[in-house]
Amino acid sequence: MVNFPISMKTKASQYFFILLTIFGECLFAQKTEKFSDYYILRRNYEGLPENDSSAKPFVEKYIAKAKKEKNYERLVRGYLDAILFSPSPNDKLKFADSTIWASKMTRDQGMISSAYLEKGVVYYFQFKKYQLALDEFLRAYEYSVDGNDIFYRNRLLYFIGIVKSYIGYYGDALEHFKKTSAFFQAESKKKMHPNLLYANIRGYLNSVHQMAVCYRNLKDYKTADSLVSIGLSETSGSKEYLQEYGYFLKERGIAEFRKKEYKNAISSLRSSIGSISAVNDFAWITVCYSFIGKSYLASGNNPAAVLYFQKVDSVFQKHNFVLPEVRDNYELLINHYKDENNIQQELFYTRQLLKVDASLSLDFRHLFSKLYKEYDTKRLTQEMKRLEKESSRASWINISIFISAGIIIILTALKYRKREYHIQKNYKALEQIILAKEEYISSHIPTKQKEYDRQDLNESLKDGILYKLTQFERKQEFLEEGLTIAKLATKFDTNVKYLSQIINDHKGMNFSKYLIALRIGYITEKLYKDRKFLTYKITTLAEKCGIASRSNFSKLFQEINGIRPTDFIKNRQKDLAMNDSINKTDSFNGIN
Repeated sequence: MVNFPISMKTKASQYFFILLTIFGECLFAQKTEKFSDYYILRRNYEGLPENDSSAKPFVEKYIAKAKKEKNYERLVRGYLDAILFSPSPNDKLKFADSTIWASKMTRDQGMISSAYLEKGVVYYFQFKKYQLALDEFLRAYEYSVDGNDIFYRNRLLYFIGIVKSYIGYYGDALEHFKKTSAFFQAESKKKMHPNLLYANIRGYLNSVHQMAVCYRNLKDYKTADSLVSIGLSETSGSKEYLQEYGYFLKERGIAEFRKKEYKNAISSLRSSIGSISAVNDFAWITVCYSFIGKSYLASGNNPAAVLYFQKVDSVFQKHNFVLPEVRDNYELLINHYKDENNIQQELFYTRQLLKVDASLSLDFRHLFSKLYKEYDTKRLTQEMKRLEKESSRASWINISIFISAGIIIILTALKYRKREYHIQKNYKALEQIILAKEEYISSHIPTKQKEYDRQDLNESLKDGILYKLTQFERKQEFLEEGLTIAKLATKFDTNVKYLSQIINDHKGMNFSKYLIALRIGYITEKLYKDRKFLTYKITTLAEKCGIASRSNFSKLFQEINGIRPTDFIKNRQKDLAMNDSINKTDSFNGIN
């Protein structure tokens, strides 16, 4: 049985995502020695709440120690702690990338899977980037195929189900939640440590909540309401499951709105907001605001309705995120201010709706394509009738809005064409360099002659090292994993100072930039000359040339080549397809 630290349950009470992560952390702890230096370091911060920056100096010491000792399992643990305690979402994402790198150094498939899962959680919870989160969860699933950790597999299945539900694949998501609810419910009936029991019960309750959401969106209201009743009965009056109780209250409020029980709906939804706000789940908070507003509107209390619709927009302005479920709030606000003849506010929320549509088209393509088509038809019909019957002062505003939208579309198209032109130009320029140079890999590294003599480097020593550098480039030894200037100096039978000085004098850059330039040159040449490389993902390309981070690889590739790797691949594939077509036509016509 796993022994949980006392603080674990406190952290778990914040939200289910962290709780599920804790189980993985505890499994990791089984592999460690109690009262080791690492254990003592973690005791300084493991009881702190999530996002507590006071943990930073201790986490940094933990990571530094693991790096120095090349203890990659410990390094994974350190980066996971950095994700947990860093208050900045961008820092969490950076540490998630580092976790993936460190996990790959362990060659442990389960640990690699967990690292991808944690990155997906960051995308999901911190950024609400559901498609990116789903990509990471699916990568985690690929690495977990051979594993036998049933709890972990269900945890992963739960996350995949959540993202599928959010982006509109309710049927697929429902099948996942049926499996996870059955698993967690069965586990919760077994004898186990209280914290493990707590984790499984919450897994079951959260799965039931997500099933209710899916059934509601699939319009199977009877089943959805039944699940909500079960959830409320199992969480009502429990201090341990306040968050889950809040989510079930939210679903009950939505059901009461559907049944036109507006007073009850307002009461349920208001009561749910407290526990949902405690975990900063702003996505569901906006849903609560939306249905409270609609309930007030249906009850004839327009000022209160407008206030809650505006609360939805305030969340959107802060996070640049909104769920498709609350999009109609903006239509209601526009119509409200149109009725009041408040041109300024009508124009403001029309512009906000355009921004919302732009955001939804990126994050919720599956749902938004249908949503937008239905709304567009309805809006155009209403606008046509209104223009036919009215000649009021407000007419020109709507016309100007459509004109503005047209101008925005045209400008966006022109901007896109301009960008494509520059990409094509840079691609052709890079292609000419590759074709003109016999060895492209090192051709873009300048050979810089010394402008003055150095007394501490004699000519024979310098020439010897330069010759070794040339061989180093030709044999592609720069792809060696974990290569440092100290290792290279030892290989060259010289010292770091001399080697660094020669690289700076004759390559025009320090060792780090020199190594990056060689690696980017290598992968660029491979992409151009070897079709197989064009099929690889960016992450794989980064690994092939020895660059750990996907984001760093893309950034470095563009800095050196003047074009993103994705754009280079796209243009190269287009060229090859055209060449294949020409060759096929020539062969058909008997042209040699």
